[in-house]
Amino acid sequence: MPANLLLRVLVPFLFFAMVLSPHSRVWGADRVGFDSVAAELTVVPQNLLKLVHTPEIQKELQLEGDSLSSFLVELVKIDGPWWRARIKPEEEQRKIIANQEQLLIDLLKKSVAPENLERLKQIELQSQGTRVFARPEVVEAVNLTKTQSSRLNDLYAATDRAAKKFSEAQAQDKELFANVKAAKDAEARGVAETLTTPQRAALSQLVGPPFETMTLKRIYPLAPELIDSGHWAGASETSLADNRGKVVLLHFYAFQCHNCVANFGHYTRWHEQLTKRGVRVIGIQTPETETERDVKKVQDAAKNRGFKFPVLIDLKNSNWDAWSNTMWPTVYVIDKNGYVRFWWQGELNWKGATVDKRIENIVDELLAE
Repeated sequence: MPANLLLRVLVPFLFFAMVLSPHSRVWGADRVGFDSVAAELTVVPQNLLKLVHTPEIQKELQLEGDSLSSFLVELVKIDGPWWRARIKPEEEQRKIIANQEQLLIDLLKKSVAPENLERLKQIELQSQGTRVFARPEVVEAVNLTKTQSSRLNDLYAATDRAAKKFSEAQAQDKELFANVKAAKDAEARGVAETLTTPQRAALSQLVGPPFETMTLKRIYPLAPELIDSGHWAGASETSLADNRGKVVLLHFYAFQCHNCVANFGHYTRWHEQLTKRGVRVIGIQTPETETERDVKKVQDAAKNRGFKFPVLIDLKNSNWDAWSNTMWPTVYVIDKNGYVRFWWQGELNWKGATVDKRIENIVDELLAE
């Protein structure tokens, strides 16, 4: 995932470092209700689902052993729509996430102690950085005036305009990137200058002890389980559940796809070199042409390419749909606990790219966890 997108996922904590007393231990998130971020509040990051997948937050919630296992059984049901929403337009995506966040909150109310739920609310508010002041419940809790809210909204809009120009540029533009950074810095300064001393104190009580969100890594869903079509190539059938404890490199392909063929050597090399280290390569052949719907031809193609790893023949596109995959080829990296940690669409070495090495470095990190 691009670094600039990750920064948008979990908002920098710098603002809270400026306004919170490092000695504050007054917990006050119970002063506001715990509900999902309203879909229409587009300036506020929807971070709750990302947060609750991290081992650090699961520890804060005191989810472990049987309680964690039971929680994950329900969490994967919430993850499916969230994962598939990533390809939707932003407005639709936010509506889906808001709904899944609320389902998560309802689940957590049954699964964790009230004080742990309160702590999660605090961390969520912290993770939203300066944008937390767009939430109506926070506006009320810290007594923001209409004038203050208007000024903050202007700052948010300026940052978002700069970010949009950068994201729409045809290539990485250093000047546009510098403009985004300057806008973010101005936003942080502007928010700090806008708050009064009593408002800062109220905020300190609201968000509780500081929690570092920028170092959190496991922020994606649990991978959807494979849907067995009854047809396999390469090696015997398998499932993601069968491979818990291993890092899985799962890839979608079609055997007549030119861009897919460009990646085949990497898949074979990974299988040959990484299997003994606890890595499993799994292919999913989803047809693009009528020929690729012929099971025998898929099996023959896999044999001719020397695929000795399991290939699920996805005749009805069931797995393609469950993953909301959009491109041949796509590679997903799944960690030992079944969480998606990285994905890449397209050729791994397109125009000199070295994404194969990047994936191998990620694998090294995941094996060490």
